[in-house]
Amino acid sequence: MPMIIENRRVLVTGGAGFIGSDLTEALLSQGNTVVCLDNFSTGKRENIAPFLGHPAFILIEGDIRDLATCGHACSGIDYVLHQAALGSVPRSIENPLATHEANITGFVNMLVAARDAKVKRLVYASSSSVYGDSPELPKVEDRIGRQLSPYAVTKYVGELYADVFSKIYHIELVGLRYFNVFGRRQDPFGAYAAVIPRFAKDLIDHRRPVIFGDGSYSRDFTYIDNVIQANQLAAVSENPDASSTVYNIACGERMTLTDLFLALREALSAFDPEIGRIEPEYGAARAGDIPHSHADISKARALLGYDPGTGAREGLRKAASWYWETLTGLRP
Repeated sequence: MPMIIENRRVLVTGGAGFIGSDLTEALLSQGNTVVCLDNFSTGKRENIAPFLGHPAFILIEGDIRDLATCGHACSGIDYVLHQAALGSVPRSIENPLATHEANITGFVNMLVAARDAKVKRLVYASSSSVYGDSPELPKVEDRIGRQLSPYAVTKYVGELYADVFSKIYHIELVGLRYFNVFGRRQDPFGAYAAVIPRFAKDLIDHRRPVIFGDGSYSRDFTYIDNVIQANQLAAVSENPDASSTVYNIACGERMTLTDLFLALREALSAFDPEIGRIEPEYGAARAGDIPHSHADISKARALLGYDPGTGAREGLRKAASWYWETLTGLRP
């Protein structure tokens, strides 16, 4: 991966989470000072354990819902990569207030703190869930539908706040609509585990994974290295049209959940042939889920120079190796 951000001071909120810790690792390897802000409500201490002795790594254990903490974290920062959030559509349906507080109140706190600290640019994580019930494929940034979950609403409201802040306060803000990001450090445990780590753990444990719906729902699965590239490009792009807007970050291809299961089963069966004989179960579709997700990434290509280097199937093979070693302790 090219060294896009070098010798800067970068704040990664949610830096102990799946995406945040991978961003932190890349930025440290590129000679940056990285400030990690996390309250460990969903982030994992083991994700940042390898960085704790690094002289350029600074941990602030705090909450983005506290404005003073956000202000402290933004002091002296060049770029903010804002990943902190409460994810998961089902979690937002069960607890919309907590999702609102983290994803809206916490986000506005970060916007105010970044404005006051005069950071060069804040890049924030949005979501493909903002497209809601729009049937259009592929998804284009300026055409969305009605959101289908509290989580989706919070991500869309965040985009609206960012647009207003950029116009009123003239600060540089870039939103990245992630499409089903997966890869190393994504948590396979817990009630809100994403589909790929959940499938991987079930297969390694010789359990039949449950596919919600009939398996025809499709997603634009996006490997973590593509997201790391996109965040850095969004932070440093000097294209005058690149800031104060949102981008789809994906591979620009889609895969059904049944095809996902088959590809992951094939990758893991290379380590354990018994896995190749496991069949999925099918359950009821979940409330709030978008039936199909497929991104048009031409805007990110044109304005940021984004070029996803890892396709979904290659990423699944890499992720399968990571999950196999992590969950079994055996080298693939």
